[in-house]
Amino acid sequence: MYTTKIANKLFFGLCFFVLFTQEQLNAQIVIGTPNLGFSQACASDSFNTYSTTFVFSPDSALNSSNQFTIEMSDADGDFSEATVIYTSSQGSVTTSPATLDFSLPETTAGENYKIRIKSNAPAATSSSSMAFAAYYKIQDSPFTINNLVSTAAYCSGGNYLLTIDNPGSGTNDSPLNYPSLTFNWFKETGPTTSVFVADGNTLSVIDGGTYFVETNYGTCTSNSFSNRVTVTEVSSGEAEAGISSSLGNPFCPGSGVTILTTLTGNSYQWFKNGAVIPEATNQMYETNESGTYAVQVDLGSCSATGAIELVSELFEASINVSEVNTIEEDESLSVYITTTANNPEFEWYLDAILITDTTEDNYEATESGIYKVVVSETSGCIASREFTFEINEAIDPFPDVEKIPNVVSPNGDGFNDTWIIPTKYVNGTDTNVMIMTNRGKVVLKTDNYLNNWPETDLNLTSINQVFYYVITTSGDETKKGSITVVR
Repeated sequence: MYTTKIANKLFFGLCFFVLFTQEQLNAQIVIGTPNLGFSQACASDSFNTYSTTFVFSPDSALNSSNQFTIEMSDADGDFSEATVIYTSSQGSVTTSPATLDFSLPETTAGENYKIRIKSNAPAATSSSSMAFAAYYKIQDSPFTINNLVSTAAYCSGGNYLLTIDNPGSGTNDSPLNYPSLTFNWFKETGPTTSVFVADGNTLSVIDGGTYFVETNYGTCTSNSFSNRVTVTEVSSGEAEAGISSSLGNPFCPGSGVTILTTLTGNSYQWFKNGAVIPEATNQMYETNESGTYAVQVDLGSCSATGAIELVSELFEASINVSEVNTIEEDESLSVYITTTANNPEFEWYLDAILITDTTEDNYEATESGIYKVVVSETSGCIASREFTFEINEAIDPFPDVEKIPNVVSPNGDGFNDTWIIPTKYVNGTDTNVMIMTNRGKVVLKTDNYLNNWPETDLNLTSINQVFYYVITTSGDETKKGSITVVR
């Protein structure tokens, strides 16, 4: 009886061991080498989805909690510090073959990446995929070097430094803003060919030629490249100094000032239309005006000169009235604007206040004051021009005053600027008017006085001057007195 019990226990233990071993065998899977759906991966912010297909067996061995992961090696194919670039949801992948999508990290840059597939329930790892080139193009637009100058020069025996511009602003998305990037410099060997010369953020040129730099994205093509700079070695005489305009040429003044830049030197002098621009002695010069700009650059043992015909895209416009205008009471002044602006808009102001009910290219002005009209181009080159003009009420040159004044203040304020006498003594009355200094020198003698003395500058000092007048009518009536001219 005792022996039978021991035999039964051994039998049940053996069955349990067989069942456990069988379950363990069934809980193992083999994952095949991942097949890539691409030959190289050139990712960017606009595209970063890639796929891989793999097989595994048997399907039935997967636990309901199983997850597949995709691991990516380093740029040399080493998985010792692998990066997980995809993890499936639990139990979401149950049949073979399977296709998974993944994205590249932004730090990806190299020619020999590999991936492998892993599962966790049960645990298994595939062999690695074929090696492939992979880059994340974090910056993928053209950028500038040496402030977009197209030509440069250095004195014989010296060198010229080419640098990537930084920081990025406006249309220049500088790749230096992305510390993980590296760069390759090239020298042109033909219209469509070039040769690699060096890597790094800068290039010291000791051999003339045309150079440019590209962000290092390996075998991936990209738009991350610079402008070309033609560098010349100067043995004697003057070299050509290239000048670039930050807003292009022609440029739109509505975008602000354009920055003219020339090659690097020891000192600079800028000119406009052949005349020296005082204090314009830096490598860069700001302007919003058209014209012929030139520069002289001291390179040390040699020099360079350059010029640019800078053209503004500012539209043409003109106004039909003078800066100062006069109208009589109940009269008006017709003002017209002629312009070549695209889709122009017009704003009219009187004494700095917007005239809200006027938006046309003409205005009938009836009030005195200072007017301004702003003409704006609303498509193409967004810019504006303004014109100012003044309207004054007509002044009666022969007002009917009662008395002969004895004080005049010719200061241009429009009040008491000239000696105005009663109308019975002025032009047309055959009256003789004579004005003398205090020493008897005659400064005015006329039979047709126009209320216009003094017409010229009397060279007044800080002391008021006194003059004397004699008015003699046709009937021999005489009026005498003094005139004090005050400042």
